[in-house]
Amino acid sequence: MAKATTKSEKATTAKNHKNAKKTSPPREQSAVAAENGSSVQTKNGTNEESTHAKYERIKKGNLYLTDLQKLTVSELHDLAKKENIKEYTALKKQDLVFRILKERIRQNGLLYGEGVLEVLPDGYGFLRNTNYNYLSSPDDIYVSPSQIRRFGLRTGNTVSGQIRPPKDSEKYFALLRVEAINFEDPDNLAEKVVFSDLTPLHPEQRIILETTPEELNMRIIDLVTPVGKGQRGLIVAPPRTGKTILLQKIANAISTNHPEIKLIVLLIDERPEEVTEMERKTADDVEVISSTFDEPASRHCQVAEVVIEKAKRLVEYGEDVVILLDSITRLARAYNTEMPHSGKILTGGVDAGAMQMPKKFFGAARNVENGGSLTIFATALIDTGSKMDEVIFEEFKATGNMELHLDRRLVDRRIWPAIDISRSGTRREELLLDEKELQLVYRLRRVLSELNPTEAVELLKNRLTKCRTNAEFLMTMNID
Repeated sequence: MAKATTKSEKATTAKNHKNAKKTSPPREQSAVAAENGSSVQTKNGTNEESTHAKYERIKKGNLYLTDLQKLTVSELHDLAKKENIKEYTALKKQDLVFRILKERIRQNGLLYGEGVLEVLPDGYGFLRNTNYNYLSSPDDIYVSPSQIRRFGLRTGNTVSGQIRPPKDSEKYFALLRVEAINFEDPDNLAEKVVFSDLTPLHPEQRIILETTPEELNMRIIDLVTPVGKGQRGLIVAPPRTGKTILLQKIANAISTNHPEIKLIVLLIDERPEEVTEMERKTADDVEVISSTFDEPASRHCQVAEVVIEKAKRLVEYGEDVVILLDSITRLARAYNTEMPHSGKILTGGVDAGAMQMPKKFFGAARNVENGGSLTIFATALIDTGSKMDEVIFEEFKATGNMELHLDRRLVDRRIWPAIDISRSGTRREELLLDEKELQLVYRLRRVLSELNPTEAVELLKNRLTKCRTNAEFLMTMNID
């Protein structure tokens, strides 16, 4: 079935076939048939598949670039062997994908690609792949400055369309025709309001983290620090208090209770094994993006900027997005290394101008009027022995509208979740809870505030294990 042709496609087709209009009527008939997706009869009487029909068939077949990029190296080796590609064993994954694509496009002439756009300072851009953590690779797709200007493309847009292989003097595949922007018609982009012009509001629609009766971590967070769409949450954590595991559980809870939310986990300066664990223990639709500790600081900054711009573009389209960042302290360290020095040095060696970009990242979290929201949970490190980390935490201390404090004393006694209930809380929580629930939570807090952090968590855990849900616990507690 032929696809409806958009205005942009007509413009591109007209440009690509400008010589065809000056030809004889049979050639004109071929062009019309190609647009309609039908077959064309040649001089010798055989039916030849039109370009458009062939393109639609290839989109559904084995020439979809993104599908190849998801394969493992061993699976790519099997493909290369089947397609008689020589000397493939020593190639890296990206180079192997590049070789397979070139061979397939040589046979078919058409290819369909997709990626997240990163616009470079020179005006052109590349479609980066999520599977490579937006790292530059040989199978990136070049997007020309004229295409970026024509459609008003910005960093973070997910662009898909027809691509061609590199010519002799070129290194990258190039985008020929834009099929979709953020999985919608390209013309819809002109109707979207820019993120910075959207009206920010307090979170009003709640994100429920409670899943099973046994998952006490999420049940306690739901009681102590209720979360809404558009929340800007700071998880304040000393070393080895289980912050990464907590983010993992939050990701799984959101995937279970709110499948409509687009979830991105961003791991900055983390250990490679932590990245693998996060990928394997979260749902398949969770996007895990990482820049490990062996990467340069510039790489940390680049991946963070692509992720936040992608989230902003999704919010412009009315989507609800959640970013789980581990950690904002390490991101701030990276910017402190990369940013040009302003000459104004704060305590601990932090440049005064280096905090601007991390604050811009964290400050992007907001609930938007008339649909869409960006929620960010970011971990901040304390008690690391570094004065710089303390200064970074102080810079972010009052910027969030939700804070969750983890306590090392609870971990020493092997009590999880290691939440300091008295120091944790959500601003304007009355917008997220109904009146009766709010009064019950206030009463619970008054009781727990009289206990030390260890006793408070142990008491709350013991009471929660006797009830299957938080609602049941709040209705049955006797704290008069």
